[in-house]
Amino acid sequence: MLILAGIVLLHITTIILLLVATLDNAWWMTDKLSTDVWGRWVLQGNDWHYKELNLADYPKEYLQVVQATSVLACIFAILALFVFVAQLFTLGKGQRFTFSGILQMLSCLCIMIAASVYTSEFKFRQEGGFGHSYVLAWISFVLTFILAVTYIVLRKKSD
Repeated sequence: MLILAGIVLLHITTIILLLVATLDNAWWMTDKLSTDVWGRWVLQGNDWHYKELNLADYPKEYLQVVQATSVLACIFAILALFVFVAQLFTLGKGQRFTFSGILQMLSCLCIMIAASVYTSEFKFRQEGGFGHSYVLAWISFVLTFILAVTYIVLRKKSD
């Protein structure tokens, strides 16, 4: 029971990390700029102002890939949690949580694609560095992979 509680807690943590990575505006940061996959925040005076992403710096096709796969990673992770909980009550003894593992592996693949495309295609001319949302995306990749393997290996115990 303690193992199942730990798995559910890790899964919820992973979902939160995925949502923060997808929605927060800190994929690329400088002192006066904070960029995510949806827009850009620029510091003008003492105020932050939202601006659309310049498509000269962000090729539209690649940006849409990053956006879509980030959202899909969140959706697959949430579905995997619901399927896992449902399978706890419906699976027969000794069966594996394969469907939950497949959904979690799809989430893992999607966030890996999003972070990889962002890394390879968006060349930044200004100084700065990757922000915490970018780092959270890669941490989420590792956690979703661990959960996917755990779900595929995990068997429902017989009493």
